[in-house]
This record gives sequence, structure tokens and C-alpha cells, in this order.
Amino acid sequence: MDVLEIAIIGVVIVVFILVGPKKIPELARALGMAKKEFNAGTQTAPTTTAAPTNGAPMGEDDLMVAARRLGISTEGKTKEQISAEIVRKTAGA
Repeated sequence: MDVLEIAIIGVVIVVFILVGPKKIPELARALGMAKKEFNAGTQTAPTTTAAPTNGAPMGEDDLMVAARRLGISTEGKTKEQISAEIVRKTAGA
């Protein structure tokens, strides 16, 4: 037997002695329900994106929306080029 297997068996025996045979199914049920609730919570959690703070880089979609609002053409341009045009246009406004 491996040392890890012996350690696992030892932990199981200690838990069995400390908790008692009647409490082990209840403990397992509680752990299962907690895992189920956690999984359900992570699947239904809303995924929102926060607005960028001052100095924070904008996402690609935010960049495109800002460029369109300012009347900047984004076709065939890199993010850096679009960002530079936005800065020039807003600095001159």
C-alpha cells in the first residue's frame, strides 16, 4: 500500500470514530446538497461587465461602440488605431 492510501484510510477511520456511523450519511447528504446549491448558483449567476474605470483599457466591443458613437470608421483598422483616433477626436472636442 502507498502512504497516501494509508493516510486516506486513517482519516476515514478517525472520521468514523469521531462522528459515528449514524451521522456519516447525514454528513454526506449535507455535503451533496451544498455542492448542488453551489453548482446551481454558479450556473445562474448573472454575468455583467463593469464599465471601465479611468485609465482602464476598454474591451474590443466597447471600443467599437465608442468609435461608432464618435463617427469613426473601424473598417480595416487595428484596436490601437481605433483607440488613437478616439483619443484624438475626444481631445479635440
